[in-house]
Amino acid sequence: MFSRQRLFWLHQPYDLEGSDPDFLRAVRDNCAFHMARCPEYRAIADHIGFSPEQIQTIVDLARLPVLPTLFYKRHAVFSMPRWRMAMRVTSSGTSGRFSQVGFDWGCLLAEVPMVLRLGWRHGLISPRPAHNVILGYQPHRQNKTGVTRTMFGLTWFAPPISRTYALRYGDGGYVPDLDHVAKALEKLGSSRFPTRIIGFPSYLWFGLKRMEELGLRAQLPKGSRILLAGGWKQHYAQQVEKPVLYGLAGRILGIQEANINEFFGAVEHPIFFNACKEHHFHIPVYSRVIIRDVNTLEPLPMGKVGLINLVSPLLRATPATSVMTDDLGYLTPGEECGCGLRSPYLTILGRVGLAEIQTCAAGAAELLGKGEMP
Repeated sequence: MFSRQRLFWLHQPYDLEGSDPDFLRAVRDNCAFHMARCPEYRAIADHIGFSPEQIQTIVDLARLPVLPTLFYKRHAVFSMPRWRMAMRVTSSGTSGRFSQVGFDWGCLLAEVPMVLRLGWRHGLISPRPAHNVILGYQPHRQNKTGVTRTMFGLTWFAPPISRTYALRYGDGGYVPDLDHVAKALEKLGSSRFPTRIIGFPSYLWFGLKRMEELGLRAQLPKGSRILLAGGWKQHYAQQVEKPVLYGLAGRILGIQEANINEFFGAVEHPIFFNACKEHHFHIPVYSRVIIRDVNTLEPLPMGKVGLINLVSPLLRATPATSVMTDDLGYLTPGEECGCGLRSPYLTILGRVGLAEIQTCAAGAAELLGKGEMP
């Protein structure tokens, strides 16, 4: 019953081999829970002849019922009634379709030690207060997107003094204002406290270019950081290499590469992936990643490119034990990184290109495109 908590309270967040027994036990319990309470999940499992007892080794994880992210956009499936959930979050839904993912209270209790342990491991937690500039949505009761929840949560790694948003809520909708953010960053350069900039890398690039156009510079105080979540999404054609982005951040804001952190996650797989100092996403003990052939969906060996299949026993309100993303990527042995972590790391190459699948960044990008974003 407490297998999930035991896994998420492990002290070594990157000891995959040592955590295998706890992970497998939690996955079996998670699958049994969903099969007993979600008719849709049970039907899928029965159709492929799956039972939780089949999961005895890490290789067996490939036998789990795999649900693509598009499934959650078309079907709202849950394993408990709404009144038992702590919250529901969604993807953007800008095309009229969005994933609805429920979070139970046990999930939230498991998330807390995960986030704190990984935040501490990667040097993100600080007792020194900080200003926050969020290149995304201002929280509002009408906004239930997972990305808004995540970015707001990141502001608590240091005691927040202030929060400035690129997309502010007003008059029944969100209003973009990159000029306001650019001028706020210039002023924060004279603050006694550090600034933390949180957002998508594409928004950071557009915001920095806007500051450059306006002739604005800021030497942000020591301890300032940039926290990047997600990829370039629909701005893939304008994507620049990391050294170019980081170099511009250094010139405009005085924040060097060592103080730029990256994260990866999904509404359907809310595991806190943190990039190491070499900017690689090592797999934490709370998750496992399977790379599958795009044609056969068979698991691929290390180094081969395929669809990214994410596995975790975190969620109980929604049957999302094994989720197939529309991202392409590959795995690399941790020893090849050089950062000291031995856990394999995931490289994300980009989306498959399904036109009907919208990302959590799409809505914000469209709004910013109507404002000051080039």
